[in-house]
Amino acid sequence: MHEIKTVIADDHPVVLVGLREVIQRDERFELIGEAVSSSQLIELLTSGQPDLVITDFNMPGDDTYGDGLKLIEYIIEHFPLVKVLVLTMVSNQLIISRLLEMGVVGVIAKHHIHQEIGKALNALANNRPYAAPAVDAISVLTNPKVIDERFSNLSPREVEVLRLFVAGSSVSEIARLLNRSVKTVSTQKVAAMHKLEVLTDHALLTYCIKADPFES
Repeated sequence: MHEIKTVIADDHPVVLVGLREVIQRDERFELIGEAVSSSQLIELLTSGQPDLVITDFNMPGDDTYGDGLKLIEYIIEHFPLVKVLVLTMVSNQLIISRLLEMGVVGVIAKHHIHQEIGKALNALANNRPYAAPAVDAISVLTNPKVIDERFSNLSPREVEVLRLFVAGSSVSEIARLLNRSVKTVSTQKVAAMHKLEVLTDHALLTYCIKADPFES
């Protein structure tokens, strides 16, 4: 039986460890690489020629590959034979629908990963797409209390990064302005996106503009 060559990608060590253990216990799959950034993931796809990639939707990215929809679109366009299973923090039906339209074989909400990863692997091992449980779409922008609660969870440094990002600065420009490394700023931006439950730069800008959290 042909083992399904698999690459996993996530910037959270705990998630990587969990995925690694699941893949290594399943004799139908062969783990051939792990990545913690977009660039590492693309390098593995280029050199390893896997059959399957299981990747987080939001990771520290770069100007070439980015993350979110930009990264997934790049993978599907440049590695059309690779099946893509996406992990995400947010059950946003608009984003999930777009991912499925692009051709991913499934999307797993991270808070359901323990219950769903086995089902997803079974489906893929049998050459079927993985169908996630249906989730009702919720727009947090209609609930000011939820918005305030989410912004209150941001650290002061994450708020600084978002303030400059919304003002039009790139990650590298923010790093220079705040005297931090690009990696640190990227990590803080991704952490803020996770806490706010937004998945793309465009959604982050829209969210912040509408919520106006920086109003003095």
